[in-house]
Amino acid sequence: MKVKHVLLIDDNDIDNYINNHIVKKSKISDKISIKNSAIKALEYLESIKDNVEEFPDLIFLDIGMPIMNGFDFLEELVKFPIVVNNQCSVVMLTSSNDKNDIERAKQFFVVKEYLIKPLKLDLLGTIDLSNCEYC
Repeated sequence: MKVKHVLLIDDNDIDNYINNHIVKKSKISDKISIKNSAIKALEYLESIKDNVEEFPDLIFLDIGMPIMNGFDFLEELVKFPIVVNNQCSVVMLTSSNDKNDIERAKQFFVVKEYLIKPLKLDLLGTIDLSNCEYC
């Protein structure tokens, strides 16, 4: 799997640091952006929404964040035309293994995988964005 731009969204700076390191080491993307809240991520995406080249094609998203959680973020994300046109995919990367969270994530067409933290290098190789078996 090779993508042009990865966006990491997590309120935990340590998780962002680790995830950034893993994604860099994997060389799946030349560009990595990091946002420590869903609100900041939406503001960022809004600022580049018309630029297909800049818009991330892969987002790693945490669920448990203050003010706006991962599901609230997804409800806004699916309104972006780039997302509607399947030019962006989401991998839930969370510490929650709650069955309700897993089932809720399946309701969003943009969610391709549901992974439990921590992100590991070998997990990146298993993500297939071309065929959404998870959905």
